[in-house]
Amino acid sequence: MSIELDIQRASDAPDQPDDDSFLRWVGLALGSGTDRELTIRLVDVDEGRDLNHTWRGKDYATNVLSFPADLPPELDLPLLGDLVVCVPVVAREAQEQGKPLNAHWAHMVIHGCLHLLGYDHIDDAEADEMEALERDLLAQLGIADPYLEDDE
Repeated sequence: MSIELDIQRASDAPDQPDDDSFLRWVGLALGSGTDRELTIRLVDVDEGRDLNHTWRGKDYATNVLSFPADLPPELDLPLLGDLVVCVPVVAREAQEQGKPLNAHWAHMVIHGCLHLLGYDHIDDAEADEMEALERDLLAQLGIADPYLEDDE
């Protein structure tokens, strides 16, 4: 399997992961199998808010948006879709949640890729399945369970 990853850096915010990190996280999330193409666009709050408002009707910037490719089945193309990650939101969340920034980045990219593969968390059963897969993939990177609540 080959992964063609286009990274669009539309944000000048600091502490963005390098291209190799993105490729490692995407490769882990997608697993082995067919060739895949996707784009990750890194944005600031204004673009993140505009996209979230346009596509989800929510007037705030969110951490990651997933846009699966909507191709007719007769087109056998490896295009998986696009992820849009709001750099300042990911940084703020990591700080607020007391998580290492790189670990939160890995989680957001893996989470977004799983959405591109058709996973969702609309109902409890789907959420449990998706979160279990996220936990397993992140554990392979040595990253702690992102859904654990610190009760201290």
